[in-house]
Amino acid sequence: MDPNKLNYTPATDEPKFIKTRPNKGGLAARPQVRPKAEGWQQITNPDGRPTLQFASPRVKQPATHLADLTLAEREAKVAEMGLPKFRAKQLSVHYFEHRTTSPEEMTDLPKDRREELAEAFFPPLLSEVKKLVTDDGNTVKFLWRLFDGALVESVLMRYPGRITLCVSSQCGCGMNCPFCATGQAGLTRNMSTAEILDQIVQANRFIAEGGLGHKRRAGNGAEPERVNNIVFMGMGEPLANYKRVMNAVRRMVAQSPEGLGMSARGITVSTVGLAPAIRKLADEDIPVTFALSLHAPDDQLRDELIPVNSRWKVDEVLDAAYAYYEKTGRRVSIEYALIKDMNDHGWRADLLADRLNQRGRGWVHVNPIPLNPTPGSIWTSSTKEVTREFVDRLNAAGVVTTLRDTRGKEIDGACGQLVATEQDRADAEAFASA
Repeated sequence: MDPNKLNYTPATDEPKFIKTRPNKGGLAARPQVRPKAEGWQQITNPDGRPTLQFASPRVKQPATHLADLTLAEREAKVAEMGLPKFRAKQLSVHYFEHRTTSPEEMTDLPKDRREELAEAFFPPLLSEVKKLVTDDGNTVKFLWRLFDGALVESVLMRYPGRITLCVSSQCGCGMNCPFCATGQAGLTRNMSTAEILDQIVQANRFIAEGGLGHKRRAGNGAEPERVNNIVFMGMGEPLANYKRVMNAVRRMVAQSPEGLGMSARGITVSTVGLAPAIRKLADEDIPVTFALSLHAPDDQLRDELIPVNSRWKVDEVLDAAYAYYEKTGRRVSIEYALIKDMNDHGWRADLLADRLNQRGRGWVHVNPIPLNPTPGSIWTSSTKEVTREFVDRLNAAGVVTTLRDTRGKEIDGACGQLVATEQDRADAEAFASA
């Protein structure tokens, strides 16, 4: 049985389920594994609770880049340099459409000012450290070094009909979830608007150069391929870097020369549950897809699995998610990583369905995610049979549920794994040379 093809399809012989609850219905046949960090020590407060970092440390940000500015701000900066405002549009086209910051390629700019303009508008942002390829060239993971030496990741994935880029929004993360490689080192700093956007521009350059597998030919009405789907599911908690993430989203949807001209409906902003920020997102009037990384429907487990649940409980977060749906009319995605014997019990599927259906029908879509298996670890994937039952229970309760495809198992696919590997390598080299 292929676990990527376990999506529920209604049939005349639909399975009948008896709702279960903890310690009832034979639950003793399956253990309850509790979350714990493996291979690293969670930073805790004096009360023993995991430390949460909502504010970015006060560290230096990169120099202002063209992508940090609105078109009007770019025009003002060009005017300060004694040039006509239309030069700002030319610079913007070079960056967002031609995917270049090289002054030699900007032949429509005054030759004697090209270097000066490039230096003023295009300070270095991301430099490639490593690139790993899998899935017959359809999945590419990038490791980037930022101006201050911080490392971040992004993952480019080709699917039928779309090209998705998973982007990072912070260097590290302050949410301190025990299963997350990104959170091991805590939060270094927020990424700038331009650093977030440059992940897309560099991915589009990579695609244009034929780097992604099975390149589609342009022509005959077909536009050149580029990223058309963004998921903020890389390193960091996007809503903890709210201002810069939303500025990046505005550049993504703005038409050229202001931005990338993407559809807001092809952009997914995720969170582990910052309820006030979810409500703020609903007021932005930008119809992005909103995804909530829930991973447990009960507060007892979620307090341990997602430490921010100690601030905003399951019901409060689901209320905020439902408010997003009411305000925008956009169906909410619930992300749920299925972890063997931890959060995959049948009674949790029933409880999740109850909590979602209490707020109405048709407002939510659940995406269970098979966790990448880790031999000998408590953080491993559910069995195929348990996965099937979990998905079927939700669908049988009227909650639209689709098992999500997973990519990149061979290339340290989970966000933060490649950074951790690179840092371990650098530490080993430093130790060897000492």
